[in-house]
Formats: sequence, structure tokens, C-alpha cells
Amino acid sequence: MIKNTWQGDHLQNKMEKQPSYNNEAIIKILSKVCNHFKDGLFENAIELLERALKIDFEYNGVTSALKCATFWKERKERLLNIAENYEKAEFLMDQWELFSKFLCQIGETSERCLYNLKQHVFGTALKNYHMLKEASGLYDIDVLVKIGRCYKTLGNFDKAIEYLSIANQQKNRSPEILAQLADCYSLINEIRISKLFFREAFFLGPKKINLVSLDAGMIAKLIIEIKKLGIPDDLLNYWIPVYGTIFGVFTIKRELRPLEFGKLKQAIYNLEKKLREGRDNQTGNVPILINHYFWLIDHYISAKEDKSKIEEVLSKIKEIDIRIYNEYIQ
Repeated sequence: MIKNTWQGDHLQNKMEKQPSYNNEAIIKILSKVCNHFKDGLFENAIELLERALKIDFEYNGVTSALKCATFWKERKERLLNIAENYEKAEFLMDQWELFSKFLCQIGETSERCLYNLKQHVFGTALKNYHMLKEASGLYDIDVLVKIGRCYKTLGNFDKAIEYLSIANQQKNRSPEILAQLADCYSLINEIRISKLFFREAFFLGPKKINLVSLDAGMIAKLIIEIKKLGIPDDLLNYWIPVYGTIFGVFTIKRELRPLEFGKLKQAIYNLEKKLREGRDNQTGNVPILINHYFWLIDHYISAKEDKSKIEEVLSKIKEIDIRIYNEYIQ
């Protein structure tokens, strides 16, 4: 009896290790679905995925792929009712933002399917943005940035940098543009210039930076670490430059010009006043002020100022947030 039982278990294990024809069928279906995603054929994808569910309802990735296909099928239908090219492109970009949040709710999704979805959505948006030049003969800064982001998402980093650089020339010191440029340079492994641009962008206007639009691994890891500290999502942008300094991400710095130094001192004065009046955490004033202090310290070090000035700034950081102070001086 014992021997027979062992043989039965052994046979069962052997059968489980053999290739499943059902699995092979679903794998082929998912491969076709990914191709349909790239072509925007969401109705065809839904039909195939429903067939896959009948084969194996619990097969990993089928349900999530079906939810993705359903999401974009509905958006494709809405897109048909939009006449203007700019509005079409904007609709697709906005819906991708919603889709990025939607992904967090639907479970594991095939990387290949997501890649092909990006190719379709951002490729379609890019075509519509480019049609604006054919109609008017020029692009405004906002469109240049959107075109740059589309090229970046599609993997054409040279074109992305080209359009974003033109936008940066027309609108200097824009946090959004600098962050997108930093993202591009990160993706082509130009880490030094990427870190410099990210530090600049998050100093100039942290709230203006769309974190969902960034792909740089250094920023993604930084966000994960900051979230572990319990900082809420609505304050993430403000704390990124602070912890970017502490964790050694924003390490590439530049010397401030006299006018910039004057503006930095004035900004610190205004932030300190707000803090005294009680307008602090809810608006992100505390992390903004701390980051300004970091820039002031860097300037003093660069200018070889007396150490007493640095100690004075450090004492202010200590008074505001002892934990940040201890992590900074380590």
C-alpha cells in the first residue's frame, strides 16, 4: 500500500512537470494580445482574452490584460468623438496618467503588453502633436515638452532631448522641462548631467514636476525610500530634494551667481516667516525651507565662507527637524 501510494505521488509529480497544452494555448493568446495592443486593436484583444479565461480562469496575467484592453477600448471609442488634434493628444496623455494609477489596482501585468500599450498610446499622441505644426507652422513650448515626453516614452531619446532642449531655450529654468531633460539623460546613462538637472528642477518648483511622467531609476528608488518613512503622496515632491541630498542622489552641484544668491536669501527669509506664522507642513514649506538651507550651505562651502555661517544654518535645520539634521551631518 505504501509503495503504491508513493508511485501514485511520483506519477502525479511527473505529470505536473510535463508541459501543459492549456498553458501553451494561453501563452500564444497572450502573445497575440500584446501585438493587438501595439496596433490598438482592443476589441480583438478582448475576444482573445475571454477565450483564454475559458481555458484557465486563474492563469496569471489574463485578467489584468483584459482589464487593460477594456480600459483602452473605451478610451478609443471616446477618442473618435474628439475632432481637434491637440485635444486628441491631450486626451491620450491624460488617460495614460489615469491608467498608471489604474495599474496599481489590477495586479501583475505583462511587461510586454504594457510596453506595447505605451507604443500605441504615445505614438498616437505624437502623431497628433506633430499635425499641429502642419496646421499652424509652429509649436508652442507646451507642445514641445509633450512631444519630447512622447519621444522619451517611445525610446527615441535623441529626439526627446532635441525637442526638450528647444523648449528649455525658450523657457529657461522651467522645473517641468528640466525634470524631463534629466529623465532623458538618466535613461541614456548620462548620470552627472541628469543629477544636476533633477536637483535644479526640484529646487525651482517641486510641485510642478509630474512624478508619474518620470522613468529614471534613481527617482523611483528615492520615492520608495521616502514612502517607507510614512510621508504622504501629496508631499512627496517636496521631500524628494531633501532626501535626494541625504541619500546621495542630488550630489552634482553648481556655484550660485550673485543674483541667485540674493534670491535664495530672500526666499529663505519668506519661508522662515511663513513657518513662524504656522503655515508649514500642509503646504510643504518645511521641506522647501530645508532644501533651501542645503543650497545655502553648498554656496558657503563653495565660496569658502567662515564655518560659523554654516553652523548657523545647521542649527536652524536642527531646530526644524532633528531627524533630518542628524542624517545630514552623518
